[in-house]
Amino acid sequence: MNPDEATIGVSEALNERRIPFILAGGYSSNFYGIPRTTHDADFVVRVSAAEFQDLPTALGRDFERIEQLSFETNTGTLRQEFQVRGTRFKVEVFKLSGDPHDQASFGWRVEADFGRTKIFLPTAEDVVIWKLRWGRPEDKEDVRNVLTVQRGKVEWPYIEQWCMQHGTFGLLNQIRETVPEI
Repeated sequence: MNPDEATIGVSEALNERRIPFILAGGYSSNFYGIPRTTHDADFVVRVSAAEFQDLPTALGRDFERIEQLSFETNTGTLRQEFQVRGTRFKVEVFKLSGDPHDQASFGWRVEADFGRTKIFLPTAEDVVIWKLRWGRPEDKEDVRNVLTVQRGKVEWPYIEQWCMQHGTFGLLNQIRETVPEI
């Protein structure tokens, strides 16, 4: 199973169970920016605690649950990782947090087709905001690429508002200065 097939499989499983989700991370920045290789697929799901615990059943036996739940520090939410059997590719599933930006971005999610299934993505603006919050080198490059490809199409007041709240406004400006003709 290749990464795209694994991502489609998770999307289909979530759609079948009517679990609202967003495909975030590298896949979402690839959609709006310049594609790069990613070693995982990040999903944000709106589920109850019981549904979150039932994810291994929902995903099926192609996905092996990594036993230890972890805590995502930016938003204070739970993350469950799954190894795609026979590969080095992982799927990370984050429980939608009560963080105001997470809630807002989930409400603005965008429907798209991915292969043979329907997926939901954050807006380009929310990809930029999330990536700035995570702040890893690849996230900064993703921000630069999304802003370059989406030049003239993003809602700057929305991005700036959240970046000021998250303390990433300076980083946004540093990256914005490197993007031609914003």
